[in-house]
Amino acid sequence: MKKIVALIFILFGFTLFAQEKDIKKPEYVIIANNEIITKEKLNELSQQGWVKGMNKGVTEEERNKLAQKFGDKIGDREFIIKVEVLTEKEKLERENKNTTALKVAPEEKNADNELKLNINDPAIGFTVEMIDGQKKSLSDLKGKVVLLNYWATWCAPCLMEFAEFPEKILEPFKEDDFILIAISIGESKEKVAAKMDKMKKYGVDFNVGIDPKKEIWDQYATGGIPKSFLIDQNGIIRYISIGNSEGNVDKLAKGIKALLAK
Repeated sequence: MKKIVALIFILFGFTLFAQEKDIKKPEYVIIANNEIITKEKLNELSQQGWVKGMNKGVTEEERNKLAQKFGDKIGDREFIIKVEVLTEKEKLERENKNTTALKVAPEEKNADNELKLNINDPAIGFTVEMIDGQKKSLSDLKGKVVLLNYWATWCAPCLMEFAEFPEKILEPFKEDDFILIAISIGESKEKVAAKMDKMKKYGVDFNVGIDPKKEIWDQYATGGIPKSFLIDQNGIIRYISIGNSEGNVDKLAKGIKALLAK
């Protein structure tokens, strides 16, 4: 149950709805009891202790079945949240046991357990192949601020974060000595290129790298993604971002601006 509550908290931290722009941002579609519900309703169910399980993402077959029922309201499969709710019998049993409703709260986690490099450590050098065929080496980027981002095509929080990058990071710093290197971990070039092509409809159109054997990733971290390492002009890690909670990309942008000012 703690994991469910933590997931709900993280979910609510995302920017779920489109900004006032022509480009539609990705949104989560939350389904419970075979009906679309709001995030407020999910929060209510959680606080009542009635959420039994949650699955973030569905198969393509499940997504197509849902699209037949709900039409255009259903988006890409990784942005679908399926919520399993207690039956009436299970609710009664839980009430009889006087189970206290859980409050939505972040689950405590020692981030150091997932990091192989920490703030003030020198960034380990690497050369990554980008999907357009270019190769980028960290050693060639001295003098630039580097945002090293780890992600995957199946990771909805990663893609939600991507949707904010153009407006909050790429456009503001396009004339500065700054570069974003977003590296997909454990995936083929073809799979990554196909996902990036689909993400163009959300205004996400930038070059990314691949790390199919996780060789670069394994030098920096373990555990969940997204993870971002903000590296200064001298190759030193100055800020680390784990996950994608509310205001996360704003904090990255603030960090980039501060380093560029030095």
